[in-house]
Amino acid sequence: MKKFLFDTGTRDPLASYGVLFLRLSIGWMMLYGHGWGKIGKFDQLKAGWTVPGIFPLSLMSEPVSLMATIAAEVGAAVLLMLGLMTRPAAFVLGFAMVVAAFQVHAHDPYFALSGPSKELALLYLVPCVMLIITGGGQWSLDSQIPSDKRRRRLR
Repeated sequence: MKKFLFDTGTRDPLASYGVLFLRLSIGWMMLYGHGWGKIGKFDQLKAGWTVPGIFPLSLMSEPVSLMATIAAEVGAAVLLMLGLMTRPAAFVLGFAMVVAAFQVHAHDPYFALSGPSKELALLYLVPCVMLIITGGGQWSLDSQIPSDKRRRRLR
């Protein structure tokens, strides 16, 4: 379980700088551009917030669905920026983007010619998938967590 939660993936310095830049930029854009604004407008947004049509998420109320979205957009974004539990955080944020693209914007076009579309959610989904594959890199808090390098003895 520890390997799944805290594996850093690549240790190549140049690749790790690229992953660091991606983690910081995506995390900051999601936190500042989306999550933080939802916290400030919680009372206004909670009445009309979309509840996903996926079981068991469909059992949530509108305010609980909004709180889950905020937790993903703020909590997962902060974890990505820190590089702590990078893969699970990227999965949570990516899942939120899948719900945004295919539930909230289900009837909208894929590309933003004018008005709402799936494009922005899918553009956030792509780096999340990349971070799930690569991990946080050498310049993450995940890399500071010692891994168990002892081999188990076969009896």
